[in-house]
Amino acid sequence: MTSPETPVETCDRLIVGGPVITLDGEDRVFSHGAIAITGTTIAAIGEAAELEARFSPRETLRAEDCIVLPGLINSHNHTPLTIVRGMIEDRNFAPSYTSGIPAVHSLSFEDTLALARLGCYEMLRSGSTTVVDYFRCPKALAIAASEMGVRAVIGGRIHDADTEALAQGRYEHRPEIGNATLKETFDLIEDPLLKGNDRIRVDFAPHAADTCSKALLTEVAGLVSRHGGNVHTHLAQSPGEVAYVRERDGMAPHEVFADAGLLNSRLIAAHCVFLKPEDVAAVGRAGMAVAHAPHQNVMAGNIAPIRDLEAAGARITLCTDTRSADLFEAMRLAIGSARIRQKGYEPKAPQVLRWATTSAAAALGLDGITGSLEVGKRADLILLDRRQPNLVPLIDGCGIVVYSGHAANVRTVIVDGRVLLEDGRPTLFDGREVARRAQAVAARLWGECGLRPLIAD
Repeated sequence: MTSPETPVETCDRLIVGGPVITLDGEDRVFSHGAIAITGTTIAAIGEAAELEARFSPRETLRAEDCIVLPGLINSHNHTPLTIVRGMIEDRNFAPSYTSGIPAVHSLSFEDTLALARLGCYEMLRSGSTTVVDYFRCPKALAIAASEMGVRAVIGGRIHDADTEALAQGRYEHRPEIGNATLKETFDLIEDPLLKGNDRIRVDFAPHAADTCSKALLTEVAGLVSRHGGNVHTHLAQSPGEVAYVRERDGMAPHEVFADAGLLNSRLIAAHCVFLKPEDVAAVGRAGMAVAHAPHQNVMAGNIAPIRDLEAAGARITLCTDTRSADLFEAMRLAIGSARIRQKGYEPKAPQVLRWATTSAAAALGLDGITGSLEVGKRADLILLDRRQPNLVPLIDGCGIVVYSGHAANVRTVIVDGRVLLEDGRPTLFDGREVARRAQAVAARLWGECGLRPLIAD
């Protein structure tokens, strides 16, 4: 006869933690919480004493000295552009519009893969369990995400502007370029790599209204209506983009998207800085999502009108846009820049934490899968070392995480119930080798541009 104290249920892993911040519909926080995982899924969540009495786990992860959170969602990145970090910030706002740097638009598959692995590793190490990543050679991005075990939305960078001419300040649109970039996305959709892999999805990613002709954007809209998923882009990220599109098409960039049939709730647009009040109202009415990129924006001296966008109906997600994978830093930059731009706007820590979790999951159509810690959702979660001095004193969980947390606090990362990062070290690959290979690629390509790298590998 089983006594009341004897566990009667089994699970694969029981995480016994300190504070557990669920971000569920009730905003439940357990001071001494636990999470039971069966397979890829959260089977139960509650106080540690209750779950330890209820479950007989195959494995127990003792994490009483950790804060347990939903995995973060980084909603807009281009991992191969890690090659220009620390080099582009004093030159221009974006690599595609900059001369004298490695030709990122024509990286080889092998070089793209090495850099994608680096960027994906950094996001994993920083607590992102779901990433959005798009660039040329999207299969390389998908391979990197698959190898590292993260949940990912991958796309090829679609455009018909000649990027070599663009770097010299000229817009030249060529249909054959549009066809080639579309083909990369189609090829990935059909690639055997993704068959049966429900962690990785392919979306369409037209680069921007200035680098895509209206005809190409209209073609993308037709393809999306059949394929589904989101559309990822850049919108109003520079005065030059706005001026060129108005000269070319006689309308603002968001109006080009609307005319093409893309300005709707499927659209996730990064930046959204140079919008007039009437533009903000229009994109808000459309219900699109903003991939807020405060790292990128502030380095270019810009601040997006996030309060007005949110008030108009746009949904806010958070990203690092490859500048840094540290979404904790992005949360602080988002709050600080918003308060500077619009006095009296006081986005609070819980709200901004949701931009990086639940709001992003909803925008990506993953809200039934990830973004919060709830029974039935996938076991995507992170553990922060609460004994590190920057997370002490711990009084309000969300407050200390948002205003003082950083990527170095991430100790453990779990996706689909599988431990991908343990005590800060990746479990599926050699992180030092990933960094070494990316350094070697970058050193070689910068050397070809006439700059002698400090180190080769």
